[in-house]
Amino acid sequence: MDVQLVEVGPRDGLQNEAVILDTETKVSLIDKLVDAGATRIEVASFVHPRLVPQMADAEAVCEALAGRPDVSYIGLVLNQRGLERALETNVNEVNMVVAASEGFNQANQRTRVADTLAEIERMVPIARSAGRSVSVTISVAFGCPFDGEVDPNHVVDLVRAVAATGPDEVALGDTIGVAVPSDVTVLVPRIQAVLDGVPLRLHFHDTRRTGLGNVAEALRLGVRTIDASVGGSGGCPFAPKATGNVATEDVLYLLDRSGFSHGLDPGAVVATGRWLGTQLGVDLPAAIAHAGMFPVGQGPTSLE
Repeated sequence: MDVQLVEVGPRDGLQNEAVILDTETKVSLIDKLVDAGATRIEVASFVHPRLVPQMADAEAVCEALAGRPDVSYIGLVLNQRGLERALETNVNEVNMVVAASEGFNQANQRTRVADTLAEIERMVPIARSAGRSVSVTISVAFGCPFDGEVDPNHVVDLVRAVAATGPDEVALGDTIGVAVPSDVTVLVPRIQAVLDGVPLRLHFHDTRRTGLGNVAEALRLGVRTIDASVGGSGGCPFAPKATGNVATEDVLYLLDRSGFSHGLDPGAVVATGRWLGTQLGVDLPAAIAHAGMFPVGQGPTSLE
């Protein structure tokens, strides 16, 4: 498998939608994604239900999931209490978060960046000793809705500090979808240079319709793990006007036409995205769900 997609629809895709799905429907979504070939799925966020009511049933969702040796379920945690809750469930991975700006860290986590970094340093060994893999996402790495432009030098320093805590993976998040491919060209090689072998994952939102171009540039630079959300659903409740991640369907089309393997069934993912839109009562923005694949009835054409 050349490229690994991390499906974030059940968490990032649902956390900002107006309709709150019940536990059974969320589990059905995750099962459909597994059946479509997804092997890493972010299934829940262990945050205060008052702040993100869409994730209030995180434990119930995890309890209802069938254990699969070929699937890794991921839980998002923002602090020590969130980690404690996650470790009481069957999630295989925990994803911790620190913002690249003080403004967003205060909005999302109610504390300073330095305090969040210190908490991550404490939490990583706890999670690892509990047998969980750990990733750390640096949110608003390309721009912040409160502080504006984010200095790439600051992001590099933050990545260096995060890598020193010992995670299995580091991710850069374009949380409000402001990056363009040239931003990826500038920042990603600098990040790769300081990770010292720790794998890099990228998380692009498609708010300004530049997400797929950013994915393509990341692939060109050697990144092989990408987040995507079925249907293009979602957004961030703490990021004004932010829309969903790049749509899984559209990323699969890009991968297929570019000669990458990924292990998912595009048709099954498209069907799942349409089903999810029906559950949410919205027309989700995934382009492939509307335009279809090309060539019709033929296999992918390599661009390499």
